[in-house]
Amino acid sequence: MGNFMMRYKERYLVDENGNRIGVFLDIADYQKLLEKLEELEAICAYDAAKDSDDEAIPSEMAIALFPQSQPHMRAL
Repeated sequence: MGNFMMRYKERYLVDENGNRIGVFLDIADYQKLLEKLEELEAICAYDAAKDSDDEAIPSEMAIALFPQSQPHMRAL
């Protein structure tokens, strides 16, 4: 997963009283942050599935349950 503790060059948006109300990130930092969030969501989904009492089924069977008209669901 790599180094999760990344440093970002954030700039803050402040209100008239100097309170931080928003943040600006470079687009590259924002994209890296989204990638890390996606990794974390996948890990959480895996952990939740592993901890559930649901029966595991082979991937071929799971793929067969979905209509083939959905190109993003096709087996590689």
